[in-house]
Amino acid sequence: MYAFSVNGKPVQFEGEDKKLLRFLRENLNLTGTKDGCSEGACGTCTVLVDGVKMKACAIPLSRLEGKAVTTIEGLSEREQAVYAHCFAEAGAVQCGYCTPGMIISAKSLLDKNPDPSLDDVKKAIKGNICRCTGYKKIEEAILMAATYFRENLSVPEHQEEPRLDMRYQRVDAKIKALGKGLYADDFRIRGLLYAKAVRSAHPRARVLSIDSSEAEKHPDFVCILTSKDVPHNIIGHIKQDWPVFIPVGEITRYTGDAICLVVGKDPETLEKLASLVTVSYEVLPPVLTMQEALKDDAPHLHEGGNVLSAEHIKRGDVDAAIKKAKHVITRTYTTPYTEHAFMEPECAVALPEGKDGVLVHTSGQSIYDEQHEISHMLQLPPEKVHCHSMLVGGGFGGKEDMSVQHHAALAAWILKQPVKVKLSRQESLTVHPKRHPMEMKLTTACDEQGRITAMRAIIDANTGAYASLGGPVLQRACTHASGPYNFQNFEVYGRAIYTNLVPAGAFRGFGVTQSCFAVEANLNLLADELGMDYYEIRRLNALKPGDTMPNGQIAGEDTGIIECLEAVKEAYYSSPRAGIACGFKNSGLGVGFPDTGRCILSVEQGKVHIRTSAACMGQGVATVCTQMLGQTCSLGADQIIVEDPDTRRTPDSGTSTASRQSVFTGEAVRRAALKLKDALQTNALSDLEGQEFSGEYTSITDPINSKKEHPVSHVAYSFSAQVVILDEQGRMEKVVAACDVGQVVNHQALTGQVEGGVVMGLGFGLTEDFPIKDGQLDVKYGTLGLLRATDVPPLEVKLVEGPGKHSIAYGVKGVGELTTIPTAPACQNAYYRYDGKFRTSLPLEETPYRKKKQ
Repeated sequence: MYAFSVNGKPVQFEGEDKKLLRFLRENLNLTGTKDGCSEGACGTCTVLVDGVKMKACAIPLSRLEGKAVTTIEGLSEREQAVYAHCFAEAGAVQCGYCTPGMIISAKSLLDKNPDPSLDDVKKAIKGNICRCTGYKKIEEAILMAATYFRENLSVPEHQEEPRLDMRYQRVDAKIKALGKGLYADDFRIRGLLYAKAVRSAHPRARVLSIDSSEAEKHPDFVCILTSKDVPHNIIGHIKQDWPVFIPVGEITRYTGDAICLVVGKDPETLEKLASLVTVSYEVLPPVLTMQEALKDDAPHLHEGGNVLSAEHIKRGDVDAAIKKAKHVITRTYTTPYTEHAFMEPECAVALPEGKDGVLVHTSGQSIYDEQHEISHMLQLPPEKVHCHSMLVGGGFGGKEDMSVQHHAALAAWILKQPVKVKLSRQESLTVHPKRHPMEMKLTTACDEQGRITAMRAIIDANTGAYASLGGPVLQRACTHASGPYNFQNFEVYGRAIYTNLVPAGAFRGFGVTQSCFAVEANLNLLADELGMDYYEIRRLNALKPGDTMPNGQIAGEDTGIIECLEAVKEAYYSSPRAGIACGFKNSGLGVGFPDTGRCILSVEQGKVHIRTSAACMGQGVATVCTQMLGQTCSLGADQIIVEDPDTRRTPDSGTSTASRQSVFTGEAVRRAALKLKDALQTNALSDLEGQEFSGEYTSITDPINSKKEHPVSHVAYSFSAQVVILDEQGRMEKVVAACDVGQVVNHQALTGQVEGGVVMGLGFGLTEDFPIKDGQLDVKYGTLGLLRATDVPPLEVKLVEGPGKHSIAYGVKGVGELTTIPTAPACQNAYYRYDGKFRTSLPLEETPYRKKKQ
């Protein structure tokens, strides 16, 4: 028996020894302590043991005899009020999954040191990873909390009415901070079963047999599901090429392939059950590189060959322009796989609903995408598949594909019982799509004054085992290979290539992070030939309103890349070790694809309910919608409720991708709010009880190779210029990021997105990698190279706007992806100025952050 206390209450446990994290969550239902990695690397499960912070996933109950454990739920009423307010006020809560652990680390510090320095705070949270905020706002929140405690300040009871361009606390910040918000893994229901996929032992092998006889002897075994149990065994986000399970006799394509699903009664024995299933294989030679995949004698990994998609974009006469140019630079660049590393591993809970239907509680990026794929798999009408979004603990594109949702739905539908499927962190690394590795050969030409006259790019993207979003990602890498510059001769060839590696798909920046690295690096070499500095060549070529972009679109009055450059000019010239880069990103799918935002405002019990399916994975779309409604209708915070995305209640507003939700759903909210505003001219809100007001916005854009002289590829573009400054030892001293994202809605949320995006870009440029050896992962969460608070330099954000605004959603433009894009090339330029070595691959080698590969 183990005896100790939790949050001041005595606890006794007579079962087998287990980790404290499992005990807190499963036995005591204290779900505020989160499970991020279960390997002691991320800090989401931080608790206090006799006042000392520890990782609950690493502590067995046998070490706790007579000790006192404090979790987020055990904070005093005063502590809860202060930490919740300060974290919300500072904008320190985005996806919120790391926040309870951060607050426990803060308490550990402030209990001992009530007046800490910034360095003290950084060291205190070094063991806690945040993937959203870039740490700055968390540090500010902790310092603010210290002031509240020291000076015994009162916590404000109310916040201002929601309006645009103001400091406004996120609508979900406080429940997330205190661990009261529910993510999919926090869902509890009586009779819950647990399921786990048995995955391929080899990147490419024929499945010969599946033997579950030993697993069936285990007392916790319920059943095993194989491809024979699936009504339609092939799914896929866009292209249907991904098997739910690999059938006997068929060939696996990567080590994340599911062979079967084991269902059990106890999460503690599920791993054991899966290990008792024996799968026999005929191992086949894998295709591990794009070069191998393109060989004539390479095995076809999919019907039709190993090229998923190809792009050819051409405007102007590139050959003639290059021939005529004064200076021409050609180089080849490479970027690696990188991992999203969102804090919440994938999880879904499904249960039977109605006659032959299923309800799925998920943590993905679009409930309607999930409904579509699950209904297709089960061969059910979409209305039979009810999808509801819990809180989403980060996504960054990594939760657009099915990972656990379809398996949970299948098991619940067949067994007529509730089933949870949750990936371990290592499974998450193995299974979900990553950022595409790319090889890019770029030729850039300019005249004797330094004006760009032409660019040609050849881009090969390793899309791994399945399509995922590989086609659109390649397309965006190609369309944005011009950079935010003014020239007319532009040609790009691109291929997305299948291999037997982990699939690649959507990731913050959506392919533009990779091509921007190549574009900006080539520009630096042109500047060298011209004897021009790196700032001036960008300023000379930067787009201005009215210019024709390389894709033919006329740059709108909201184009603000020049304003971004002007904002970072002083920072660039402040040091000989400053590197600069520019980037831009579209808002919305664009290039002719249908793209719609929708919203219903319903008046219920005297409050206005905002109903939209837009997934909030940390970017704060629910708060944006609240402020847009408040701005339009002059409503107070206590009059507005934002509902969870739910296919029974909320209209389809598209996927949280392509930096689109603030623009598309925001405009849909504005349009619905204008109708409500009209009604409020002659009615009190109470008089409108039961009424609904709908808003919808659909963009009209032109296809990628439109023959129009001036096509509209995207409804809006946002722009950024960034400067990375190194100290004399080659370590980061400061980063300055200027961003044109149009109308500011929420200052904390916007700057928090910028800071988080920059830190993710620093990791992409300097530290993060995803090594795979012989088709097998050679990485864990703790070895990904994720930056911690002590690694991040001071960040300065400058918000600018172009000369005018576009007409959609009060002039808002997307920021989610933008700020990750120019950071890595700014790092490359900084190190080039620092030591004269021109680096052509990421992460950059021979820096204080990464040694040269042997």
